Amino acid sequence: MSVNIDNVEEKLVSELRLSPLQAKIFILVIEKGKMAAGEISQYLSITEAEAQQVAKSLIDLGGFIDITKTEYESTHPRFAVVNMYRRMCEREKIPFKKNLLVDNISIILEKPYDDVRTK
Repeated sequence: MSVNIDNVEEKLVSELRLSPLQAKIFILVIEKGKMAAGEISQYLSITEAEAQQVAKSLIDLGGFIDITKTEYESTHPRFAVVNMYRRMCEREKIPFKKNLLVDNISIILEKPYDDVRTK
């Protein structure tokens, strides 16, 4: 099964065990660039506290870095996706090895990530 931009969110949930909201926020920041929790909450119609809590969880999972206490940025998808996969493997006690689906997720996310950061 291949990965495309339309199903990348569901692949983040199925392959990396992100929650649907974690996947949405991760993709939002990949596509829009650095964002504050308030902006995330407006885009996704969730509370700012919820946006903050989920963004912090993505830092713990290896997908985000915090710029300030309330601003978040994704690391490059090649690093972020592999980091999140590695940590999921550790949590679930699965051997960490090359996963083509995970590699494809990072490749799909690379273009929107680069597009928004190289204007």
